[in-house]
Amino acid sequence: MLIERRLLVDQLARLLASFRAVELVGPRQVGKTTLARHFIDVASPQYFDLEDPVSRQRLADPMTTLAGLQGLVVIDEIQHMPALPETLRVLMDRPGRMRQNGQYLLLGSASPRVMHKSESLLGRAVTLEVGGFDLGETGTDAHAVQQLWLRGGFPGAYLAPDDTVSTQWRTAAIQRHVSSDLPLLGMNAPAPLMTRFWQMLAHYHGQTWNAAEPARSLGITEPTVRRYLDYLTQTFMVRQLQPWHANLAKRQVKAPKIYFRDTGFLHALLGIRSLPQLLAHPLSGASWEGFALEQVLRIAQPDEAYFWATHQGAELDLLLFKDGRRVGVEFKRSDAPKLTPSMRIAMADLELDALYVVYPGPHRYALAPQVEAVPLTALLA
Repeated sequence: MLIERRLLVDQLARLLASFRAVELVGPRQVGKTTLARHFIDVASPQYFDLEDPVSRQRLADPMTTLAGLQGLVVIDEIQHMPALPETLRVLMDRPGRMRQNGQYLLLGSASPRVMHKSESLLGRAVTLEVGGFDLGETGTDAHAVQQLWLRGGFPGAYLAPDDTVSTQWRTAAIQRHVSSDLPLLGMNAPAPLMTRFWQMLAHYHGQTWNAAEPARSLGITEPTVRRYLDYLTQTFMVRQLQPWHANLAKRQVKAPKIYFRDTGFLHALLGIRSLPQLLAHPLSGASWEGFALEQVLRIAQPDEAYFWATHQGAELDLLLFKDGRRVGVEFKRSDAPKLTPSMRIAMADLELDALYVVYPGPHRYALAPQVEAVPLTALLA
């Protein structure tokens, strides 16, 4: 089975038509190299895979190797050479036309700030983030939606022949991430400790973050726990959804909420291996909320995104700012969600232009003026 990622290909083509350098970032094995193959043959001498010793040897003297290349140059897994952007900065600053002096597509498995020793490409490169498959790519029939929720969007997990193989793939990917990927980026925690932290973090999915409890359980300091969380965030495994602080005479929550960006990894760490297990699990509702939240962010592509909550109990799962509009989103895994007092408070206190209650059902209907229940799959329209 082949899933065509035409939207991402088109986005990347537009960026390459306008910018000297594009950083294509996202977790390992999410499909970045497959996207790059639309623009270059991996057998080309202008393609460098820095996990390949031969490519690293070819770039032993990067200035000499790269200075004479014209057209598109692709450097895959650039985090293996964190000093390379310093050379690229010099090459990009040469006068002349973009394609004649070399154009660069840089693939990496962490945020640029973590991969590079300095912000040397700031203002010179534009970033495009690649995630796993989304509903627009897998389809919106019930089986595809449930499979994407259970297995997550990593191609190797979603396209596995069955749930058992998918679980094995995700378990191996988690172990590879803690034993190889994180140490490469400077995260020197022992792999067993990092695995325990990640398993513990799964139980915080959808909850407000508090470093004190995991620090006590693991026998480490709170700053160390926060550093672990930041590394998982910067390698696109976890989302720290920040709180919005309205100018209100109310005490508002100031800690971020924690979400796994891929529910397949969440389920592997929770020991969930099948859809019946998922539907019966105590964290099923929180898992669906995180799944729907990631889909909404991928579809809406907001300018800014937050959650909002007060210590009096009012809350809003997602607050989006897009094109000058302020839109609220609530997630309810129920057959027929209803208007709640918390929604009324959020509408008034946050002065929302609209509030959408996203749920897994089939029908779209109004709950109140400017408040609407919307099926998750209907958002694609």
